[in-house]
Amino acid sequence: MIEESPRDPANGPADIESAGDDAIQASQVESAAPAQYRGAASDPIFGFMIAAALSVGLSPLLPDNADLRYTLAWGALSGVSILSWLLGNMERIGEESPENIGWGLLYGLLLGIPFMVFLRQSILEPATAQMFPGMTAGSLLAFLVFVMPISETLFFRGLLQKQLPFWIVGVLATLWNVVLFFPVMWQTVIRLHAVTAVIVIILLLMNMVFVYVRERNGLAAAWVCQIVANLVILYVPFL
Repeated sequence: MIEESPRDPANGPADIESAGDDAIQASQVESAAPAQYRGAASDPIFGFMIAAALSVGLSPLLPDNADLRYTLAWGALSGVSILSWLLGNMERIGEESPENIGWGLLYGLLLGIPFMVFLRQSILEPATAQMFPGMTAGSLLAFLVFVMPISETLFFRGLLQKQLPFWIVGVLATLWNVVLFFPVMWQTVIRLHAVTAVIVIILLLMNMVFVYVRERNGLAAAWVCQIVANLVILYVPFL
């Protein structure tokens, strides 16, 4: 006959209480873990390729319907970002501090003013006239303040920068700008190689500053930075 080991009545309730605490802690950890939504494993690079291919495919609309091409291309970029936000695991936008917003404003001015001082007449004024042919000042203001910053901030700084190093995101954003803008100003691209190189450098510096501000001060600050830079570098020379 097997004898049962004697139980210590003093330890019984303590063991039960300890096990209950462990179960509660485990449930709290599970509930605190970020939810994984449908499409969390999707590759945002695929969305980038679709938007870039759409931009190239809409080139026959040029030059008469450049604004329609911009709207559809930036709209595709926004659509990928919104789908990722709704169905994927894109980072949610939280409450931003006024200090971070101020830093975004400051970086936008520091980025744009030197270009305005040294390159306005030689590069920026002729380039913006060719980038946005036939647009009124009001329609271009809407593009540069709302359409372009929202779509590019959500996709590159919101979606891609969570998964890729910031410098790669800056290069991809510059590639997107090249695919978007250069077909509109193709005659300048093929004739004036030095001007084209300067424009590429300006776009690269802009995007590198945007991803840096995103890394340092958050998504809203990067959005404000792009709005300010767009106004100084692209809108004012267009007027």
